[in-house]
Amino acid sequence: MKSFSYVAIVLLMACHGQPDMKPDDYRPLLHFTPPQLWTNDPNGLVHYDNEYHLFYQHNPYGNTWGHMSWGHAVSKDLLRWEHLPLALAEYTDAQTGDSTMIFSGTVVVDAKNSSGLCSGADCLVAIYTSHVHRDGEGLRQHQSLAYSNDKGRTWMRYDQNPVLDIQRKDFRDPKVFWHAPTSKWVMALVIPDLYKVQLYQSSNLMNWTLMSDFGPAGDTLRIWECPDLFELPVRDKPGQTKWVLSLSGSHPAGPDFVGMQYFVGDFDGTRFTTSQTEPRYLDFGKDYYAGIVYNHLEDRTVMLAWANNWAYANQIPTGHWRGAMALPRELQLAETQNGWHLLQQPIRELQAQRKKQLNSPPPQINGPLEIEIELAPGGAVDLWATENQKTQLRYANGSLTLDRSQSGNVDFHPLFSSEEKVVVGQRPSLRLRLILDQSILEVFSDDGQITLCE
Repeated sequence: MKSFSYVAIVLLMACHGQPDMKPDDYRPLLHFTPPQLWTNDPNGLVHYDNEYHLFYQHNPYGNTWGHMSWGHAVSKDLLRWEHLPLALAEYTDAQTGDSTMIFSGTVVVDAKNSSGLCSGADCLVAIYTSHVHRDGEGLRQHQSLAYSNDKGRTWMRYDQNPVLDIQRKDFRDPKVFWHAPTSKWVMALVIPDLYKVQLYQSSNLMNWTLMSDFGPAGDTLRIWECPDLFELPVRDKPGQTKWVLSLSGSHPAGPDFVGMQYFVGDFDGTRFTTSQTEPRYLDFGKDYYAGIVYNHLEDRTVMLAWANNWAYANQIPTGHWRGAMALPRELQLAETQNGWHLLQQPIRELQAQRKKQLNSPPPQINGPLEIEIELAPGGAVDLWATENQKTQLRYANGSLTLDRSQSGNVDFHPLFSSEEKVVVGQRPSLRLRLILDQSILEVFSDDGQITLCE
């Protein structure tokens, strides 16, 4: 049996996107990782003054979840990152003794200073969830503001926080964007246990009015988190766009794992509507969660997500650092015989990292790889880490299977060792693009409809 009919291997530049950090057995070279300690959801993704800002959920005191604050890094190309000091830190109320963690949120460019918070031209405003807790027990969640006058280098919390409070214990993850047709700010956020997205409007980022609700819908096997609402062009249909509502929650493999789903529909400035009845999943690997898109990016839509899964996130054996981001992805939309589908591909900047094409697999490779492969039906490819450790991709019976059960240290948690199977349909061959970067593998089908991050 012929395993594959075509393969091309490109060595990507091991420039190390974070040159101040030493590589180790697990730390990727192209994917973002923290210098040390814990990281989860990306937050506040914004492009401003030729810089991509990445804020992220960070524990500055340990390498497991806790003490949520906003870490911060900036990049010119979404691959090489400069780490900056902590942007927003957990704090304690001196009067009540309650602590407030800085949960997920958004950063916007308030160019006209609609909030009145800024004194100069470089006005960035963060809208985030304040998670108030006492002795480890969550008390309430509400939405708060912070602002920066120096391109995001330092931040001040608004002294009249919160700006939105509906007196619920769980009410979080605001995504805010400017809606030009109605000249207003729009906020999407979730009531997780009700499987509901609420849409609010504001003229000044401070006073918010509820416009509409969406949900329950699609997959409700786990709570909803991290919503995003964005407009995408339709491939091969110039001038046509649709709106996408993305959510984090359950996984196509079931509620033991977390994943992402999305809905395609229309947004009239007040309400999101869709005729879609079944969930569509954004990624079929186990390690793609909490993805949101960049604000203030005019020529494309770029999503960044956490490359981990809550099923085992606190146990992954990476030592003094824990958590990474998937590669940023450019998004498009296509109308197919089976309905609307997101199309995802690695950002175009990755092409500049191509260093050398290899005619055949060398005995040992130090550095990230880009592999293009065409699998015949019944074909497979093994990606060997050592003589005893491999990850396998198989195409058979119209399905693509990614098997990481022998990929290395898989015994640290019973749910980590797994096979992911996704239906791709019967084809004469299946062309795949793989990005292999130390402990992370991302798989993209040639048309971008199918992705797996592990």
